Amino acid sequence: MDVAAPAEGTAPAAAGLHGSTALVTGVSRRKGIGYAVAVRLAELGASVFIQHFAPHDLSQPWGGDDLDAVRAGIRSALTEGAVFGDVSADLAEPDAAAAVMAAAAGLTGRVDILVANHARSGGDGSIFDLTADLLDGHWQVNARAALLLTRAFAEQFGDAARSDAARSDAARSGAVRSGADGAGTDAADPAAATQAPRRPGERGAQTAAIDELATGRVIWLTSGQIHGPMPGEVAYAASKAVLAGLTPTVASELLGRGILLNTVNPGPVNTGYLDPETTDRPLDGMLEYLRTLPFGRFGAPTDPARLIGWLCTPEARWLVGQVLTSDGGFSLAN
Repeated sequence: MDVAAPAEGTAPAAAGLHGSTALVTGVSRRKGIGYAVAVRLAELGASVFIQHFAPHDLSQPWGGDDLDAVRAGIRSALTEGAVFGDVSADLAEPDAAAAVMAAAAGLTGRVDILVANHARSGGDGSIFDLTADLLDGHWQVNARAALLLTRAFAEQFGDAARSDAARSDAARSGAVRSGADGAGTDAADPAAATQAPRRPGERGAQTAAIDELATGRVIWLTSGQIHGPMPGEVAYAASKAVLAGLTPTVASELLGRGILLNTVNPGPVNTGYLDPETTDRPLDGMLEYLRTLPFGRFGAPTDPARLIGWLCTPEARWLVGQVLTSDGGFSLAN
């Protein structure tokens, strides 16, 4: 007997995220990938905390959105028992990543999923247009903030994926603990704070097996520079290439803590920048070009959101350290 595939917006019970808490960054517009990811994780049962920074969108051709409508849309997708929270933060600031993670952990006591969707767009150019400030601006938001968020995530996640017998008292009092009221409490491990940085090639010790059904998840978003040139977007492509290039290294370090990192290239997704009235690039010949694509369209935000949602579920627990492209065959047709 054939069983129909789940309809859009529904999820098999076995893939649920009930009891998990997800932090999704860069969620400020309903046309954005971050919003689609936040809604998908909510549909899968997770509590959802989002970071947004509206001033960035207001400086772009596509403009901002009604944040109350963004919040309402995500809340409407929550399942029974799940909760929602949000914070505004400029991830270009050095201390913003740690502050955002602390705020997210305060929602339920611990963050189990981090989706680093945020990005600085615009204000870019060719190799001949670059300045130190232009490069630094994209690096700070797109690469540095993602790395610092990942560190903060791992510290507050602690040894949640290890067996109870293997957890030391020191580990149990790690970066964030759940109190009786469910609020997060900072309590950094003194030993970790004084530990010397690892030397090149040195791996951390793994003292106990990992419970594969209790692993944390980190999803980074890279871009199309892994498949071909991105003319006029050198600073953006450079900062996103950092994440794709670092994925195996950071994934290997997180794995010992029971955290699975994968990176997604969402392909060309129309979040407004391909609409004639809000584009940031020439669209001459676009209709003719679309006819050359396998499905005759660019991606919608829900396309990568489905992949990211799945990567956060127990069904994807054997996938780690990969850079995955979700582009409907775009990279194969070009």
